[in-house]
Amino acid sequence: MLRFSVIIPLYNKEKDIFNTLTSVLKQTFSDFEIIIIDDGSTDASVEIVKAIKDNRIKLFEKINEGVSSARNLGVDKSTSEHIAFLDADDFWYPNHLENLNVLIETFPKHVWFASSYEKKHSHKLTTSMESPILNNGKNWHGVVDDFFKYSFIESLTNSSNVVFRKYFFEFLRGFNILYTHGEDTDLWIRAALKEKLIFSNKITVRQNLLGSNRSTHVINSKRHNLNLNNFEEEAKENIYLKKYLDLNRYSQAIKFKLANDKVSFTEHINNLDKKNLNKKQRFLLKQSRVSLKTLLAFKTTFEKFGLRLSAFK
Repeated sequence: MLRFSVIIPLYNKEKDIFNTLTSVLKQTFSDFEIIIIDDGSTDASVEIVKAIKDNRIKLFEKINEGVSSARNLGVDKSTSEHIAFLDADDFWYPNHLENLNVLIETFPKHVWFASSYEKKHSHKLTTSMESPILNNGKNWHGVVDDFFKYSFIESLTNSSNVVFRKYFFEFLRGFNILYTHGEDTDLWIRAALKEKLIFSNKITVRQNLLGSNRSTHVINSKRHNLNLNNFEEEAKENIYLKKYLDLNRYSQAIKFKLANDKVSFTEHINNLDKKNLNKKQRFLLKQSRVSLKTLLAFKTTFEKFGLRLSAFK
């Protein structure tokens, strides 16, 4: 049996998919299959995939139903016991699967794993993920005692750095297809509430925030968002989870205000404890939509010149 099934959901990524696939094919650990689920692309994405001749690539085409459905179908089509996810515009360094395999062999009783990552914000700005777990040193790997405690600034997991044992992913019932935004956060929460994550501080993934057709470009108010209230009972027993939920509520509230969705904005801020926010975040919540748009434009401009601004630190 193959060690890994690499699941790549594909929708209109003709500018990115070649580089993404090439990064997988260059892995030093080669015992894998690549399962690409085309979710009804209307550009040349499928033709680009078909032009790459490698028998490890398996392409399946379907009507457009969203990324959660595509990822779940990819898992259904997989033939290995370990599921590695990768977005069609992100990038793996050659040692990514090799590093994850070390984690799997070192911690054979655990069921989900991830490695550190970096983010490409602009052509002049790439930053490493930020989390207190990095204080353990760049070569550290081990059991994360509380996923939420280390995910306040940036999540330890994303849809390009995580691996699940297939049976655990199926036990969690995969990604919730009812959500078109926050489906990944929903899965991370459900996984973390069941089992401890194994994490490596080695950076082996690059998230490409410049990728075409990214989900963050979609107007938030037109999407079915993760209901964070589903986890309030568990949050009563875990202060870190409560803060994690409130930080996600803050992030969503800002997007709702930018989308001029006053009802959803109010719902989100009414359910969060502002003591879990920093001064920057409390300040931004009070700003008008026009002011937020101006500040966002400044942030984007600064990133183009290689400077990062963040409300999470």
